[in-house]
Amino acid sequence: MSDRWYTKAVVYCLDIDTFADANGDGIGDIPGLIGRLDYLARLGVTCIWLNPIHPSPDRDDGYDVADFYNVDPRFGTLGDFAELLHQAGNLGIKVIIDLVVNHTSDKHPWFQSARASADSPYRDWYVWSETEPADRNQGMVFPGEQSETWSYDRTAKLWYYHRFYRFQPDLNIKNPEVREEIKKICAFWLQLGVAGFRMDAVPFIIEQTEPGNPDSPKDFPFLTELRQHVQWRKGDAVLLAEANVEPGQLPVFFGDEGGSGNRIHMLFDFMLNARMVLALAREDPEPIIDALRSTPKLPAGGQWATFLRNHDEIDLSRLTAEQRDDVFARFGPDEDMQLYGRGIRRRLAPMLGNDRRRLELAYALQFSLRGTPVLRYGEEIGMGDDLALEGRDSIRTPMQWSALPNGGFSTADPEKLIRPVVTDGDFGYERVNVTRQRHDASSLLSWFERMIRTLREAPEVGNGTCAYVDVPAPHGLLVHRADDVTGTMLFLHNLGTERCVVDLQELAGEAVLPNDVLADREYADPGKLDALTVEGYGYRWIRLRKQT
Repeated sequence: MSDRWYTKAVVYCLDIDTFADANGDGIGDIPGLIGRLDYLARLGVTCIWLNPIHPSPDRDDGYDVADFYNVDPRFGTLGDFAELLHQAGNLGIKVIIDLVVNHTSDKHPWFQSARASADSPYRDWYVWSETEPADRNQGMVFPGEQSETWSYDRTAKLWYYHRFYRFQPDLNIKNPEVREEIKKICAFWLQLGVAGFRMDAVPFIIEQTEPGNPDSPKDFPFLTELRQHVQWRKGDAVLLAEANVEPGQLPVFFGDEGGSGNRIHMLFDFMLNARMVLALAREDPEPIIDALRSTPKLPAGGQWATFLRNHDEIDLSRLTAEQRDDVFARFGPDEDMQLYGRGIRRRLAPMLGNDRRRLELAYALQFSLRGTPVLRYGEEIGMGDDLALEGRDSIRTPMQWSALPNGGFSTADPEKLIRPVVTDGDFGYERVNVTRQRHDASSLLSWFERMIRTLREAPEVGNGTCAYVDVPAPHGLLVHRADDVTGTMLFLHNLGTERCVVDLQELAGEAVLPNDVLADREYADPGKLDALTVEGYGYRWIRLRKQT
């Protein structure tokens, strides 16, 4: 891969504990993941993003870290992890890990020391207040599960700040020792061989929390410091950040006000994600067009990461109330499908009624838009969810490998599994699994492999510009293009149910032997581009020209 390898990557997000269990204890582990690397290589994955791997009380799926310098013993050892990096590298796959440094577990030795004594060297590593802050009940990330962001510690006899759950006290980014420790954590894992980090909750990491001030200042220069530190340690390391903020605030996460790309390399595009889901719900591309037109200009080297599903709920908080209601009505009409009043806790296949046409359309659309695509484990086979599980665990069920007991995930007794495997209905593991789809050339898994191979032959998508093609088009049809020095790709996606025809002959002058490289069915040759047909829920990726 190139020095900016992340612009051409296909990122696959997984939890070690639900992916593959090699030792039969009911919990996925690193040797199990190593045994499935060939599968990921065949799929076309070039980068694995691992959700938290560190020792943890596991009250928040590993996001309550108790030791930043080790691997959760349930998953294996540091030696196992080094072997994972080696074997993945042999297959051309890079590995990035979650960097969860906004907070620690309250069981972390740092916090235990900090609360025990005012003389502790770690006391100032956390955020304290001697009096009850006026904003104690503001800023909750998980409404309904949190009632406050400041809690009283009886041992310290102080109030401590926690943007998330009360068992996750926030680190004090204003403390130079904390900043240096974060850099040291990054250096440790880079030295071991990871390719970078997915930074959790970046706007909160850099928040210089002041008791009673719900709008505390943010320390953006720390992101510049961290980027510089990371790249001195490993030149092609990448920082992929979660920053779900207003569009106008996004550029300062990529770089400073002078336009330099000296902070985060990649940001998840939450606004595009919500707009894509709205467009699919309404069967109308206008929300996507709006998102493309309002995309902030990125500095050189900056990149978006696109996604439809990840490890959390689909966050609709940046839609209007009317838009949110439309999405809920179509994709999450029942209360147990919704979360925090703003999101949907379902996988995409059940959201789309297990309609193969709509699934292909949705992922063809995501993978053709500007940026680097991120795919959640199990989406490539159309896995379902388990709404009987609490909160976000509904979409964190074990990977379904085969029709063997427990879906081939583990040989343990079912009651010992980290979470139940989906067993019933259209999404049960006997119907939806890798082995069954591997033997079916027309399966969703086979389609994903073809689609990703096609994407790898279209570097314009990751490296080039992405623009809406503004021509008279039937309702429901999105036409966009990707351009770079390597050539031009033209994309047509019909979000509606009716067949449509569009005239794009104004682009004929740019075309050199235009041809379909991916489509939902066989279509007539594009010819002069004056009568391009797309079936309902159909799509066409057309190579307009290839620079030779």
